[in-house]
Amino acid sequence: MKLSKKMLSCAAVFAAFSGAAIAGMVQPLPVEVNLASLYAQGDMLSARYAPNKNEFIGCGVRKYDDGAGGAIAFGFCQAEDAKGNRAFCNTDNEDLLDAIEASADYGYVSFSWNEKTQACTRIGFSNQSFYVPPNVGSNL
Repeated sequence: MKLSKKMLSCAAVFAAFSGAAIAGMVQPLPVEVNLASLYAQGDMLSARYAPNKNEFIGCGVRKYDDGAGGAIAFGFCQAEDAKGNRAFCNTDNEDLLDAIEASADYGYVSFSWNEKTQACTRIGFSNQSFYVPPNVGSNL
């Protein structure tokens, strides 16, 4: 009888944790700005719901009609961590602009910059399921 009670106890423990397994992995990554190494990283969801009023991270692209049938485009990335360290870079490099435009609503952002010019030297995004808020798609 003791064996079956142990089995029932184990089953209860596994049942309690099975909801977490069904929900999927969550990967919070608070914003980090490293001014010595000139990089910033973090995920947008963690920044948005951080317990402080400082954290943010993201990138954007602006395009303007040049009046001659083309467009002028530039991009930027910016971040601030919980300690108030800020980072900013800008670019008109088409490949880096493509990287910014490939981002999604939720995801991990990383970027590096040149200290003298503030030009972006690297921009990275990772759009994966573990960065999406737990209630998105709950109607599925």
